[in-house]
Amino acid sequence: MEYVETLKKQLNEAKERLKDLEKYNNSTDIEIKKIAQIESNDLKALIENLQKTIDAIQGKSAKGSFNSSDSNINPNVALVEIRAGAGGDEAGLFAQDLYRMYQKFCSFMGFSLEQNDINEGGIGNIKSVSFEIKGPNVYNLLLNESGVHRVQRVPKTESGGRIHTSTVSVAVLPKVKKVALNIQPNDLEITTMKSGGAGGQNVNKVETAVRILHRPTGTVVTCSKERSQPRNKEIAMDILRSRLYSLELEKQKKGLDSLRSAQVGTMERSEKIKTYNFPQNRLTDHRIGKSWHNLEDILEGGSAFKKVLDETIKLMSENK
Repeated sequence: MEYVETLKKQLNEAKERLKDLEKYNNSTDIEIKKIAQIESNDLKALIENLQKTIDAIQGKSAKGSFNSSDSNINPNVALVEIRAGAGGDEAGLFAQDLYRMYQKFCSFMGFSLEQNDINEGGIGNIKSVSFEIKGPNVYNLLLNESGVHRVQRVPKTESGGRIHTSTVSVAVLPKVKKVALNIQPNDLEITTMKSGGAGGQNVNKVETAVRILHRPTGTVVTCSKERSQPRNKEIAMDILRSRLYSLELEKQKKGLDSLRSAQVGTMERSEKIKTYNFPQNRLTDHRIGKSWHNLEDILEGGSAFKKVLDETIKLMSENK
């Protein structure tokens, strides 16, 4: 692979340069030693990132996303998070549509879906929702759903015929083993609060919901699924562990940002991956350049959606 050979060449050049700098260790010139030390540290970081990237491409670690051969994850569990993006209430309504699609898909496949936390608006829209899906190889089946989903349609909140564009982000994370990450207790800020929504008096009056802030990364997780505060904390920690593991892999994948001339394409979550065009009844996946003209059937989460997933996996695999 030409890209790997380029990386190996850069790796060897960095190692040679590091050897050259060693002669300055015995220099009597303090400024020269200081400059050499700074460059040495930069080179060591570059060498580490280059090696990680080469290992990732060659399959010794994750390839920018998780896979079933990663011993730290359970491919039969997927943690999914949906967040409304640009577009106000319409984005939240479409987030609800996507959540409904995934729920129907789980029913169609015989998978179990358990909601962990939800933040709803006042007109049936969803600001954010997180849930756990369990089923054979479900993570690998849904991992390509991660990204920004764009919708083009006449908003349900408007009576006119103006087509509106809004976005929803979807994150699909695997369940990560506790031993995969060493999370320091001092890095966590854990608070409790009363749960909202359905659940009876116990849920609404007792502080059973848990919010965890990971200070070093600013990552925040909330869980209000159970009536037991310890159980909600355990679930929130599972979600936090998955997010931090994902962040670590993304950091490895971006380790060569300073060498953009040798970069291969990396699908960032900030980029739109799909467009749902309601006037034309069309779903387009921009990564593989393919469209399906049965959008309404796809959003029902049954065989039409399963076909989209299967074709996307096949075409993305062929394009690697």
